[in-house]
Amino acid sequence: MNIIIDSNELFSALIKDSITRKIILEYASFFLFPSFIFEEMQKHKTELLKKSRMSGEDFSKLLQLILKKVVIVPNEVLIPYRKEAFEIVKNIDPDDVLFVACALAYHNSIIWSNDRKLKKQSRVKVLNTKEIIKLLQISG
Repeated sequence: MNIIIDSNELFSALIKDSITRKIILEYASFFLFPSFIFEEMQKHKTELLKKSRMSGEDFSKLLQLILKKVVIVPNEVLIPYRKEAFEIVKNIDPDDVLFVACALAYHNSIIWSNDRKLKKQSRVKVLNTKEIIKLLQISG
């Protein structure tokens, strides 16, 4: 099973010491994350650092720990699936197209997202944090 992590979940893990961070750090395997979104995260690094209230050094250490748990999926892998993914999310939230493309590219994938709108489509399985906890049997 492949778990594609939504950017909001990843950002949440960077900002706050929470169950989301615990899940990412304790999960025995890796999460998938589209490279374009990773590039966006790099652009917002200063804002994330400020919201986290950590020192730059602590934030960088945490980011490195989290990135060890994430496989960054190159855009080249997603390109063949973008049109189909767009058709799935165009009336829901076009911003989710890369996550859906990633799920289509990697069979037996789910998207970890607390976005209720994304759950409205039926092509790709989407689980919220509570469902991920149950699936991975992580104690809160």
